[in-house]
Amino acid sequence: MAAIVNEKYPESELTGKIIGCSMEVHRILGNGFQEVIYQRALAIEFNRQGIPFSREHEMAINYKGENIGSRRVDFFVAEKVMVELKAMIQLEDVHLAQAINYLEAYGLQTGLLINFGAKSLDFKRVMKPLKKS
Repeated sequence: MAAIVNEKYPESELTGKIIGCSMEVHRILGNGFQEVIYQRALAIEFNRQGIPFSREHEMAINYKGENIGSRRVDFFVAEKVMVELKAMIQLEDVHLAQAINYLEAYGLQTGLLINFGAKSLDFKRVMKPLKKS
């Protein structure tokens, strides 16, 4: 399993706290529930740990400076980190690509993709790709 706090990643301390809360939720609930159950439990854990967040945070998606719609991210934590939850047996590349696209669309640097559906909690830190020159 990846390290909870890894200083080579932006917002490492905050993402480590988010992952720790997620591990606690998974430890208590295990796998097998729908995503919304984990979302509700994680909100409780964030509150207990004093981590500021908004749930189902609606964020605008722009194309060439024009609004083309919006998407709700599962959590927006401390106005810095996007958290996308899944409850699947296994994460696939498409889920990681989706999370990266959200970072780009929202203009954020750091996100987490957390899967509660596996026997062990699965998480991936997601970072905005560097622009090619």
